[in-house]
Amino acid sequence: MAIKPRQLQRGDTIGIVTLGSPLEANVINQGINILRNMGFQVIVGRYVYAVNGFLAGTPQQQASDLMSMFENKQVKMILPTRGGVGVASILPYLDFSVISSNPKIISGYSDITILLNALYQYANLAAFQSLMLLDFKPNTPQYNYDQFFTITTRLTAPWPINNPPGLPLVSKVPGNVTGPVVGGNLTSFVGNLGTPYEIDTKGKILFIEDTHEPVNTIYRYLNHLKLAGKFADCIGIIIGECTNCQPAYGKTFDNVIDEFIVPLGKPLIANLASAHGVFKAAVPIGVNVNMNSDSRTLTVMEPTVIN
Repeated sequence: MAIKPRQLQRGDTIGIVTLGSPLEANVINQGINILRNMGFQVIVGRYVYAVNGFLAGTPQQQASDLMSMFENKQVKMILPTRGGVGVASILPYLDFSVISSNPKIISGYSDITILLNALYQYANLAAFQSLMLLDFKPNTPQYNYDQFFTITTRLTAPWPINNPPGLPLVSKVPGNVTGPVVGGNLTSFVGNLGTPYEIDTKGKILFIEDTHEPVNTIYRYLNHLKLAGKFADCIGIIIGECTNCQPAYGKTFDNVIDEFIVPLGKPLIANLASAHGVFKAAVPIGVNVNMNSDSRTLTVMEPTVIN
């Protein structure tokens, strides 16, 4: 069972880090102001505003910011500003034993899911695919905040992962399985195959989403996962949205799911509102979830945080 961080409460301190690509200072400042208006204290990492081309600082600088937040006893939660690219480059500079001894809430999606899965695999820390700092803005749907605060504050289980009204989950392959969830952004973790940090799907429920990739590229990535044995190892599959994934050669994202993933025969639920979509369901990485595609339900089976 994964280590659970302590629940988030009003008045707690949130540490802000930038671990991938840079984010505009005005967007960072807006998010910080909203967090403070919600009643949280905020500590900003040394390199949060750094710009190094498509990276925010060097990998060593970004890793040092992250480690300083884990080592800071005042910090209850670590919140990346955004994803982008480059998060995998910080992994060799992390001390997972220190992280395991100082468990904290960490939330994010996109390229941040590389880190979330590594924290689960190497520090045995439950981590959350949910909001990043850039999502704390005036027009964020209440659904997204409700999901975020449920996963970071709720001390009891079970509880359902529900889509917003009018967006039903879709059952593609029947089945009823329970296990830890891993995965996230397809492009990101396919890029980590063949490294010490490649995703471990054995006995796990694999969650997949992506954005701004043509469908033929999505097919290529899915086939890479298949050849790497990741579908054979997993016990079930959850498909999120593929936002702005353009059709290619007459095929849509749904066609690829139906023609490539459905024949694998694993229990399969699709259409989870998540990550790069407007609505963002919170998905716990490393936490046991029941996936019942017969009833089209996803249920978190254990608390995601502790008192």
